[in-house]
Amino acid sequence: MQGFEIRDAALAVENVPLATIADQVGTPVYVYSAGAIRARYRALADALAPHGATIHYAVKANSNQAVIALLRELGAGADVVSGGELARALAAGVPADRIVFAGVGKTRDEMAAAIDAGIHLFNIESEPELETLAEVARSKGATARVGLRVNPDVDARTHAKITTGKAENKFGVPIERAPAFFARAAAMEGVEAVGLSAHIGSQLLDLAPYRQTYVRLREMALALRAEGYGLRLLDLGGGLGIGYHGEAGPDPRALAAIIGEELGHLDVQLAVEPGRWLVGAAGALLSRVILVKHGVTKRHVVVDAAMNDLIRPTLYEGYHRIEPVAGRDRPDAGPADVVGPICESGDYLAKDRPLPAVAAGELLAVRDAGAYGAVMASTYNSRPLVPEVLVDGDRWAVVRPRQDLSAMIGLDRVPDWIGG
Repeated sequence: MQGFEIRDAALAVENVPLATIADQVGTPVYVYSAGAIRARYRALADALAPHGATIHYAVKANSNQAVIALLRELGAGADVVSGGELARALAAGVPADRIVFAGVGKTRDEMAAAIDAGIHLFNIESEPELETLAEVARSKGATARVGLRVNPDVDARTHAKITTGKAENKFGVPIERAPAFFARAAAMEGVEAVGLSAHIGSQLLDLAPYRQTYVRLREMALALRAEGYGLRLLDLGGGLGIGYHGEAGPDPRALAAIIGEELGHLDVQLAVEPGRWLVGAAGALLSRVILVKHGVTKRHVVVDAAMNDLIRPTLYEGYHRIEPVAGRDRPDAGPADVVGPICESGDYLAKDRPLPAVAAGELLAVRDAGAYGAVMASTYNSRPLVPEVLVDGDRWAVVRPRQDLSAMIGLDRVPDWIGG
């Protein structure tokens, strides 16, 4: 279930017309399908069930409390990369013993909060971080379970800004240093090294890099066991991509088959950390046309959503399908740039995109915006953060209201030495 379908000649999310939400909540607005998220989770869980793998939702993809809680109800844990994400996961009811804390720059305060909460695992990315965590844990009379994030030097064949498993990337420890890392951890009080972790990037459509990574993990796991280390966990990361052009994208059953072939006989607990694959296709950003501006060579469709609301096209050259919500049988009127009102040349949602003739006030849907959309939004140009809506069948609710402009400005403080 993708959640979005045509009803009465217009685009709806489950049983709710998108126009109804836009009329009542205003635009821009993010809309998510609970049914689509459930369907994605169950497809992944069913594929991984023969291998007993646990699923830890990557909160960075979409950190709305309603989304985290929905996935928690289905059985997901959480993969967090900051103290704020840890607090969000706990507030959404995720059990602490199903939370994994990753990230290359955890602070002492974040480590302390995670130890106090009793999280399942820290994925550690350097020797200095291991030493710091051991110090923090000892100060609390605790022992922190540790997984070493290794860098397998595998090219994920995705965008340069979301590739994380190459030797030049900042993430993880070179895989060949794992034995020395485990030896160092074994000599420390306050930490217990129990596993290996690898995450090679995001938006993978080709599964071959996963196989390369799993082969290297298997070889290192066997080597560590041969040296007497009690390895009992392999965290396989996330990164499974979605079809932004409307294609099906990779099948989780194919990924599960690779996991079984390469790692199925190791007698270890397996874990995965999906984000985009669970929520990306389940969301859309609704926006209204402000005006259409015809230049010498370009048609500019100016809309009320902007790069501060959805930065992926500007930051990653990310592609999102853009569709009229109604009147969908109109012919293509040639390429157009869909742009926002921000004073930046980089403020666009699409360039040279085939689009029918549209008019001021018309509603457009920017598809596959459930991941890395609202969560990366900003208030640039003093534009309030947009609302988020969750739809479940005939029901829908605002799960984050539109930010109040006065409240946003009220966060500023003018020093008392400035007059007036």
